[in-house]
Amino acid sequence: MTAGILDLQGISRSYSTRQGLFGKKVPVHAVDEVSLSLKEGQTLALVGESGSGKSTTGRIALGLERPNSGYVLFRGTELPATDTPAWRRMRAQMQMIYQDPLAALDRRLSIIDQVREPLDIHDIGSASKRNNKALAMLDAVGLNASHATSLPYQLSGGQRQRAVLARALIMQPALLVCDEPVSALDVSIQAQVVNVLMDLQKELRLSLLFISHDLKVVRQVSQSMAVMYLGRIVEFGETHLLLSNPTHPYTKALVSAVPVAGRRTRERIILKGEPPNPAARPTGCAFHPRCAIARPECVSVCPTFSTLPDGRSVACHAVHTNPPTKEVGS
Repeated sequence: MTAGILDLQGISRSYSTRQGLFGKKVPVHAVDEVSLSLKEGQTLALVGESGSGKSTTGRIALGLERPNSGYVLFRGTELPATDTPAWRRMRAQMQMIYQDPLAALDRRLSIIDQVREPLDIHDIGSASKRNNKALAMLDAVGLNASHATSLPYQLSGGQRQRAVLARALIMQPALLVCDEPVSALDVSIQAQVVNVLMDLQKELRLSLLFISHDLKVVRQVSQSMAVMYLGRIVEFGETHLLLSNPTHPYTKALVSAVPVAGRRTRERIILKGEPPNPAARPTGCAFHPRCAIARPECVSVCPTFSTLPDGRSVACHAVHTNPPTKEVGS
């Protein structure tokens, strides 16, 4: 993976949890040796089931959490220590959009006050210029002056998410980490917010780390995609390749659940069992208890990445003996 605007190099993050009220503490590996690179002006989608470590990876990318090992580079510079002046300066160029817009907004402040707040914190421009810039940003995301004086509860879910987007963009960042930004919205509103985000990305040349479990949205917004399972990346490559011809058994199962207009219904791959407990991670390949093609080495040996001729990377012992040969659903 070549260097990009954002590079995650072997990052790992674990937490401690107690087994029972008086039990011993055991480690939970939320993120395990993840390496990713996001190119300038493009969108990298990070997908997987709930609990796979996607949101933790996003927080580490912004320096909101420190990895136990590995490091994060933003435009070739390692993230400074959290809450230092250098970190605050860098964070002005890196913003986050959260899943729940109502929880991300202060319910006591008007929308324009919250959109203007980053400018106030960094003391950028005069008071009137800050206000005018906040109004212009609200207009850019499809909100008007009447929305500016509203409180968050007076707006719809889609309008609140537009307000969150305006606040994230007011500092003209280079990178947005979007953590399930449309999953809490109705389908029609999802499309509106996604279209606004894509238009602004082209206009401002934003780079996006787009965290989602919705592959239909991922297909629309991203150029590359990383599939995450139980804290590890199992497949990485161009989005159209992974969605049209997935290689890893887990990616195949995810893609099989996505309907595609104009095609006959593909056979749905039903994974057996539930995702393992991260505190009791299976040995070898973590996916082997649910995998239909698991072999003896999958139980004891953690697979390393192999690069296929089309450029994708896959961590699967079966990748050489079972290469992709045809498009899924064809």
